[in-house]
Amino acid sequence: MDRSVTDAATAAGVLPAPVVGALVGLVVVTVVVAYLLGRRARREAARAADLQTRLRAAGARTDALEELAGAGTIVQAGDGRPASVSDGALRVLRLAPDDVRGRAVGDLPAVLVDDAGRRLAPGAVLGRAAAGARGPDDAAGTVVGVASPRTPDDEPRRVHVRSRTMPGGDDAVVTVLLDVTDRRGGLATDPDTLRATLAGMPVAMAVADLDGTVVTANDAFAALLGTGPAGAVGHALAGRPGPDAARWHDGVARLQAGDARFAVERWYPRPGDRPAWVVVDVALVRPGAGRPDALLVAARDLSEYRERSEAMAHRAMHDPLTGLANRALLQEVLQSALEEPGADQRVAVLACDLDGFKPINDRYGHAAGDEVLVHVAGVLRAATGGSGTVARLGGDEFVIVLHAIDGPRRVQEVAGAVHAGLRDPVRLHGHPVTVRASIGVALGSPDLLERGAPAVLAAADAALYRAKAAGRSRTEVYDPGMQVAGAPVASSTEILGAIERGELVLHLQPLVDLRDGSVVGHEAVVRWQHPERGLLLPASFAPAADAAGLGVTVTRHVLALAVAQLVRTPAPGGRPDGSAGGPDGRLAVQVPADLLADGELADAVVHDLTAAGVLPQRLLVLLSGASWADDGGRVRRAVEALRAAGVPVVLDGFGAGASLAALRDLPLDGVRLDVSFTAGLTDDPAAARVARAVGALAQELGLATIAPGVQTQEQAAVLRDGGWRYGQGWLFGAAQPASAPS
Repeated sequence: MDRSVTDAATAAGVLPAPVVGALVGLVVVTVVVAYLLGRRARREAARAADLQTRLRAAGARTDALEELAGAGTIVQAGDGRPASVSDGALRVLRLAPDDVRGRAVGDLPAVLVDDAGRRLAPGAVLGRAAAGARGPDDAAGTVVGVASPRTPDDEPRRVHVRSRTMPGGDDAVVTVLLDVTDRRGGLATDPDTLRATLAGMPVAMAVADLDGTVVTANDAFAALLGTGPAGAVGHALAGRPGPDAARWHDGVARLQAGDARFAVERWYPRPGDRPAWVVVDVALVRPGAGRPDALLVAARDLSEYRERSEAMAHRAMHDPLTGLANRALLQEVLQSALEEPGADQRVAVLACDLDGFKPINDRYGHAAGDEVLVHVAGVLRAATGGSGTVARLGGDEFVIVLHAIDGPRRVQEVAGAVHAGLRDPVRLHGHPVTVRASIGVALGSPDLLERGAPAVLAAADAALYRAKAAGRSRTEVYDPGMQVAGAPVASSTEILGAIERGELVLHLQPLVDLRDGSVVGHEAVVRWQHPERGLLLPASFAPAADAAGLGVTVTRHVLALAVAQLVRTPAPGGRPDGSAGGPDGRLAVQVPADLLADGELADAVVHDLTAAGVLPQRLLVLLSGASWADDGGRVRRAVEALRAAGVPVVLDGFGAGASLAALRDLPLDGVRLDVSFTAGLTDDPAAARVARAVGALAQELGLATIAPGVQTQEQAAVLRDGGWRYGQGWLFGAAQPASAPS
């Protein structure tokens, strides 16, 4: 500002000179700052515009790459809702942008089907659970069919789906979808390039011809076989002629027909070492778009894992105290023996029960009682002479299954050897103690064989009771005049008639939350409302149904009744489909594993639920029995089909039999404690420890936990403190007719 102006203002008396000078300085500073800030804002705006341009270009490039690859991505936030769905993902899922807006992944209208054409729940394939699935093959993802929701008659496209949790701790999940419809299972690359690449791979890999002969291998693959790379060349991956080679060639044929890959588990000999148990994953190599000319093989050494698994399986099937077979293994051995030709002349069962064992426990203690049981186990083993299987069912109850015998004389010899061996006393705390046994014998007869292993065991028990009633320490042989506990009272014709007339009805037992006693669901158990005999329990007709091959028919009918009950009983929140009910309002149904292996039941359950419009999560399948352990994977496939459709599966009888092996082999949602542990919770410290241990194991695996047979508040408290979430039993209410559930 001009000094003359300042002087004039001062002279006129408007402002003092110092004040005017300060104002002039402030104005100058303000102008300068405004200029600098405007310049910076212009630079920031230019950078933001440039960034947006580059982001749009990158997005365009990503969309172009996804379109070329036939791929797409879905990113799910921590709450399970999609944070982003790429254009490629919409194309692969055959959806429009409006189809995904505001929806959770599990609610997307995508039409997903398995190889058999059965509908799959989007949440089970695309949801967050897919990123945490267990199993050695889950890393490869899964292939499903994707049909158009608008033109359902179109042929489904084959889509490979793979989900992973993103690093960083924000609990986000990224799912990659790849359309593989036109990729006929092979790797479109040059075999020479593959061979050159193998050398630096840390995974055991090899290239083989179509017959399974190794033509090149890397160091890791050669080390697995116990040779150098040169020694691995020429190795026959298919194995010797036989079942292994047949499975290999069948897998190669499936690859050539269009399968993406196949996997086999087998052992390969290693020089001077134990064989290597290996799982081999195989894919075709197709140069460009040409014919397949080689196989790409990746191998994983499962030797240590298999040894641990076999040790666990042995523990699961044997009594830990005596090393004898347990009840589950006994059932399998006996049923297998009964199915052999000529079993009516060559199979016998001896039920053995110790006489006066309780006073030994009371006087000398449980440790001394265990010594006696181990001694008895040795006597029984010696008596069979390798011609049978000895099992301990619990307490002082033992069973011997004799097979390949030459008539009743051999049975009497074994029984006599047992009595003779027990005459030698056992020294407990320096005192000689003698123990005796009563024995009941059931010889394989056509009538018993027709009714299966449970009938033979029941007959041996009936003979055992006769032996005890007749003075103990003796042997009795079963005859048809003896009363067998739980003998069936119905024929197959009557059972079929009962189904047709609607005489099989459901009773419901409450399932409660042990934390507050609230009812969260029910278990459905079947009863026969017989017009003449009154209300019959399953023990009166289930054995006859199983013996007549009607087990699947009866179970199928019970499941249909359960679905109808769910339709009649809306879940909490008032919606019949259960969408507002969460875990409440569920109905559990027990399904034997050997019946589920049939494959018909799983399909029927999914069909009934879909047709009735019932949310699959409301039906809970309680998987019982141990026959899944050697069924060729049929039970696992049925369980996977149920879970893919949204039906949860809970292992029943957990803690007994082969249940630990089931945790390894089957994809499960929960476990139900074996009822034998509940009864002794407050009296037997060992039972309480086992209940706590298996409860902790289930919690560690993230499984739901149910405890049955709860009769007292003390039992409920022990179970709750031991990690068991839900309970059922007389304490919470008995099973009542479905029309008036507790």
